[in-house]
Amino acid sequence: MTDQADIQSLEDIRLLVNSFYTSVRNNELLGPIFNERIGERWPEHLEKMYRFWQTVLLDDHTYFGSPFPPHAQLPVDQLHFDTWLQLWYGTVDQYFQGKKADEAKWRGDKMAAMFLYKISYYRDNNAGPLI
Repeated sequence: MTDQADIQSLEDIRLLVNSFYTSVRNNELLGPIFNERIGERWPEHLEKMYRFWQTVLLDDHTYFGSPFPPHAQLPVDQLHFDTWLQLWYGTVDQYFQGKKADEAKWRGDKMAAMFLYKISYYRDNNAGPLI
């Protein structure tokens, strides 16, 4: 039995996002891709991720935008998304337990599947997103 709490606040979101992206940045497969694309804009990216997950998990609508287009041309495949999900699940499980933690993992899984499908579609059809 664990005494971990569920995701309940913006501070929880910040802990989750900061810890997750530290793992991503240090990962030998994902780190080079993220670090090359984001460069010196990590603080800006993290702020955007706080707002995204705050909107998704806490129903506090602070994110307005389209999350997919910046990812449309990334050089990634199934292995990258499997690695991303492993890090995401591991980070959620390290800090949280409960309904919102389960939802975070479920939403991460659905987002990864959708992004992989769309990236593969655009790559295979020499196309790109409309926005």
